[in-house]
Amino acid sequence: MARKDDLVVGLDIGTTKICVIVAEKTENGIDIVGIGTHPSRGLRKGVVVDIEATVNSIKHAVEEAELMADCEITSVYAGIAGSHIRAFNSHGVVAVKDREVSPSDVKRVIDGAKAVSIPMDREVIHVIPQEFIIDDQDGIREPLGMSGVRLEAKIHIVTAAVTSAQNIVKCANKAGLNVIDIVLEPLASAEASLADDERDLGVCLLDIGGGTTDVAVFGEGSIQHTSVLGLGGAHISNDIAVGLRTPFEEAERIKKRFGVASARYLSSDDVISVPSVGGRRPREVSRKILCEIIEPRVDEILSLARQSLVKEGLEDRIPSGVVLTGGCSALEGLLDLAEEIFETPVRHGVPTQIGGLQDVVRGPMYATGVGLVLFGATQDIQNTRFRIRDESIFGRVRQRMRDWFYQFE
Repeated sequence: MARKDDLVVGLDIGTTKICVIVAEKTENGIDIVGIGTHPSRGLRKGVVVDIEATVNSIKHAVEEAELMADCEITSVYAGIAGSHIRAFNSHGVVAVKDREVSPSDVKRVIDGAKAVSIPMDREVIHVIPQEFIIDDQDGIREPLGMSGVRLEAKIHIVTAAVTSAQNIVKCANKAGLNVIDIVLEPLASAEASLADDERDLGVCLLDIGGGTTDVAVFGEGSIQHTSVLGLGGAHISNDIAVGLRTPFEEAERIKKRFGVASARYLSSDDVISVPSVGGRRPREVSRKILCEIIEPRVDEILSLARQSLVKEGLEDRIPSGVVLTGGCSALEGLLDLAEEIFETPVRHGVPTQIGGLQDVVRGPMYATGVGLVLFGATQDIQNTRFRIRDESIFGRVRQRMRDWFYQFE
């Protein structure tokens, strides 16, 4: 296999599937050249609970992607999700040194904004600038070179449990991969499926995966809110398995083939064959009964997502509506039910701005994987490795001193 230096690889470690997307940088953007998927074993609600099973699933997905792309995969951008994710907004203020905003001024104001108390068991994953304010002039996205005496920054900070991030890196390393960076999955999905005008006007991204549902709100061109709910498509499948007394794998198949988000969207009340557990004979069950099992859980997921917006006062700040991504968003009738609950337009989010095998990944279940490679293509980091906190306090102090002296050069 030939190793190509212009490749970017995204590793989406989901609760129900592992997805590896290989993309090649081109003059016009990126081309998808390889895809590998494998059922996920070893994760629960987006968190690793069995390292060996997760490593094996990653290896199978990587091998499939390598075969399709005819390359060797060594470094990846990995996605992270789970109910351990916490995010909040912060604010910082500094005085502009030479009455003209320089890169060091921007760095200082962001450092000041992120100088908040973070528990030792949590790691900062993202620090995302929302807007800059110069002398009471707000709404500035790029302050470099502008004149002023006072610079303020509003930022969005995303944190994750150190152990969860460590386990993702450990699984990737055991599978023979270096992790260049860890990316919050709803941010990756947004990168792939949201239009610029939606980000400016205000939009909510709902990524309904297997174990979690990720919520991200964008407005005025930047992220405003992120949260993760510990419910997803696997809970719907589990309800079907219990309600119809069938194995989980069969419940997953039945959900995908015959499931509808609500019985009132059912076009025909067919009878389906449901395999039984313990070697018993299959049973005939009305499709309406299946929908009556699915609807309460889907309603719960969408209602909790709306409640998270109401709690933050954001329900009236998404005039562009809601964009659904994730494998579970393909459930028939889900768009109509979501429009009823959110009282706003709802659409499916599919990856855009890509070439190559775009028809293969043009589905909401690939939004995160494609978003990871889009994120990686914009980074200047080369052959670096994500590290969970510098364990040496002397190293941190030494770097702090270097930064301090640099300001007075």
